[in-house]
Amino acid sequence: MFLRKMMRDSTNSYLDKLLKIKEKIEQAEAVIIGAGAGLSTSSGLIYNGERFEHYFSDFKEKYRFSDMYSGGFYSYETLEEHWGYWCRYIYINRYMNAPKPVYSELLKLVEEKNYFVLTTNVDHCFQKASFDKKRLFYTQGDYGLFQCSKPCHYETYDNEEIIRKMVLSQGFELKDDNLVKPEGIHVKMEIPSDLVPKCPKCGRAMSMNLRADSTFVQDAGWGEAAKRYESFLFENKGRKVVFIELGVGYNTPGIIKYPFW
Repeated sequence: MFLRKMMRDSTNSYLDKLLKIKEKIEQAEAVIIGAGAGLSTSSGLIYNGERFEHYFSDFKEKYRFSDMYSGGFYSYETLEEHWGYWCRYIYINRYMNAPKPVYSELLKLVEEKNYFVLTTNVDHCFQKASFDKKRLFYTQGDYGLFQCSKPCHYETYDNEEIIRKMVLSQGFELKDDNLVKPEGIHVKMEIPSDLVPKCPKCGRAMSMNLRADSTFVQDAGWGEAAKRYESFLFENKGRKVVFIELGVGYNTPGIIKYPFW
């Protein structure tokens, strides 16, 4: 009885907090959402467990890492195997829809408001949920973009077409845009050499457009998004602004967490 009362009180307290947040959003003149990896995790984009086992059991068996994130840092012997790993990683986290409608439910809360989204996520979930692209600033890159690894120039390139070719070359199938591992088929860990992406300017290896070090390319689109966010802050200075922090940890607290506080 006591435990049941504690659970009921806890549930009621949680619902009260949600209602207060909803009220704050409704009363706000502007809403700024700061989103980190935890938001995508809540939508089902989980990098370990069943999802990892299903798509990367061969890499787990060979290299003994236990999640996608760790595998992303592994120094594979060949570029064919490197991209054999990354094409799966990119496809399931960028081009497949998240299992749960967390992002679309979030949009319902703010779509009629004057809003802007600042995110360190690179999985494109806001765009896939129909958030206005002009109201998004994804600071750390995009799984859907390649860049020169040097870089010799500051442009990025859409990679959907070649990523699809890569996963198909391994023996996977695409059904309703989902990556399917056929029963009884041993999928390859490598991709063909002619699918290894090369820079169209200098011929060097391409890399993902992800902020890891000083080679990260902030292209024209990145710069325009940064200016739009800065303008949004300036235009709403002194107004009733609600800052919503969702799933933000301490990997890069200087981007969202500290400024919001």
